[in-house]
Amino acid sequence: MDYKKTNAPLNTVTRDMIQLSEDTGNVYETVCIIAKRANQIAAEMKHDLEKKLQEFASLNDTMEEVSENREQIEISRYYEKLPKPTLIAAQEYTEHKIHFRNPSKDKPSLD
Repeated sequence: MDYKKTNAPLNTVTRDMIQLSEDTGNVYETVCIIAKRANQIAAEMKHDLEKKLQEFASLNDTMEEVSENREQIEISRYYEKLPKPTLIAAQEYTEHKIHFRNPSKDKPSLD
């Protein structure tokens, strides 16, 4: 899912964890699924931001020569205004856009 086009809220939302964990039957497993997806989203966002900021980096910058770059500041502000990765992941989970499996539950029993 494209994190730039998400309909996730921009601020914290209180959620009913019992209702949220109906798919897995375990609150902790649900939180783990959301956390792993949030880490994936955060890594993607960080990679995209670094790639865009690299365009403005110059190799000869020293502490005295650092100047404000308006475009660089605007890009940083844009990424700051995006919903946080945990909110995006929780929204994806509630919309059933995250596919997950638990290998320990999928194992056939040896009985």
